[in-house]
Amino acid sequence: MSAATFPAAPPDRALAPGQRCRVRVADLDGSCLTVWEGDDLLLEAPNWDTDDRLVLNGDGRLWELPADGGPLVPIDAPGLPPVNNDHVLSPDGTTIFASANDWHLWAVPRAGGVPRRVTADDGRMHFLHGVSPDATTLAYAALVPEGEDWWAHADLRLVGVDGTGDRALTSSPRPDDGPEFSPDGRWVYFNTEMFTHAPGHAQIARTRPDGTGVERLTHDGRVDWFPHLSPTTTYATYLSYPPGTIGHPADLPVQICLVEGDDWDAPVRRIELFGGQGTLNVNSWSPRGNRFAFVDYPMAAHAT
Repeated sequence: MSAATFPAAPPDRALAPGQRCRVRVADLDGSCLTVWEGDDLLLEAPNWDTDDRLVLNGDGRLWELPADGGPLVPIDAPGLPPVNNDHVLSPDGTTIFASANDWHLWAVPRAGGVPRRVTADDGRMHFLHGVSPDATTLAYAALVPEGEDWWAHADLRLVGVDGTGDRALTSSPRPDDGPEFSPDGRWVYFNTEMFTHAPGHAQIARTRPDGTGVERLTHDGRVDWFPHLSPTTTYATYLSYPPGTIGHPADLPVQICLVEGDDWDAPVRRIELFGGQGTLNVNSWSPRGNRFAFVDYPMAAHAT
């Protein structure tokens, strides 16, 4: 399949009348600080860099924002196609690896500069979620749609940061998404529907980087997406949707679940919010692993 036959990228999301976008930072005790708020720009998917700044996307661009609050500044990346909410930072913080709406992965200098396309025209749509601790390999969701069904074929793959060595990680008949390396590189965590026949019933799992040893980690009636381990692996977060949700849509009452250790079925804290798509798509832990960032999108009735 050529890129010309892929579904067109949806228009950039916009806030509804009366809706706000809030970038928030949570401590492990559940307290949250709003570090940016607005009603004219919809920001998504914070990463946390080595200098305590957040990297987000909005209006097709990449932005930076001090993690404790401050001015929102666009990141200069001339020639970069409009980006979506799948982006991660290299371990040393010098590169942003981003998914763009040309359905390719790009390497963008963190300080700004000309980006480099990573992936080849291989008949797949590429959605990035992880980079290995040694900064050599990217983990992404590979979609091969049929007509308007984006999720007809959705597996996980690995590719070198130079675009070489692309290979399959999963080959489930059910959709997989959100692959992210553990900080020690021994596992790739992801969400998958492989354990159920109920449409949309994603659960959290992990696999070895060679595709062996798949383990299911959550066993509940909710729909679980986007696992993110802290740098110390002491904690993890994931996004939990109401039962029956299909995909990872926006504008629903959702939960951010905070997990301690390997006990994924017993979150130590649940943060209730109005959001979903854009809230926690990518790893947003601070380098010390004591805070994480997220975005919510409250309507007047949901703002707290």
